[in-house]
Amino acid sequence: MREINKNITVPNALSVFRILLIPPFVFYFLAESWRMAGVVLIASGLSDLVDGYIARKFNQITELGKMLDPLADKLTQAAVAVCMAISEPVLLPFLAVFIVKESVMIVAACVLIQKKKRPSAAKWYGKVATTMFYVSFAIIYVLKGFFHYENMLLTITLLSATVGMMVYAFIRYFQIFWNTLRSQDPKDEMDLELKARRTITHKKG
Repeated sequence: MREINKNITVPNALSVFRILLIPPFVFYFLAESWRMAGVVLIASGLSDLVDGYIARKFNQITELGKMLDPLADKLTQAAVAVCMAISEPVLLPFLAVFIVKESVMIVAACVLIQKKKRPSAAKWYGKVATTMFYVSFAIIYVLKGFFHYENMLLTITLLSATVGMMVYAFIRYFQIFWNTLRSQDPKDEMDLELKARRTITHKKG
């Protein structure tokens, strides 16, 4: 039981909270309720910043959290990018870059798990890319929702900078993926089936 309960942490709860915020954001965005959509997005971004700090500060880092946190990021970013592309078709290239990056990273993580290797936890450059993502969209929607101001040049500039950071993060993560895939170091091994069997044995004992 102890093995299961250790995954019930504040950081993991915040990651789940971010996932639960996605439907309200999409609803408010498509209803053109820009202020509420912005509030939901800001809440999501703040929770993303806080969960990592809490996990490190209070030693609440778990294997589940290492997978749940980036999953929440990817789902949130995907929802925002799709909504943006629907609202502004000129931003479709940004959405295309995002889809390619995230799809490749998801496939890479699945390959590592299948090979019984440990997927990489979030790194600083990934967090910076995520922060830039939230800040860019927050600026765009604060201006649009609260001040009724739209500037396509500003929007493209902010999103271009964000895409640049995403590409950099992708390259760094791919390097980690490649090194982990070829690694023989025990610290890079992760057998989820064996861990599950040990958990069941521990509960029976």
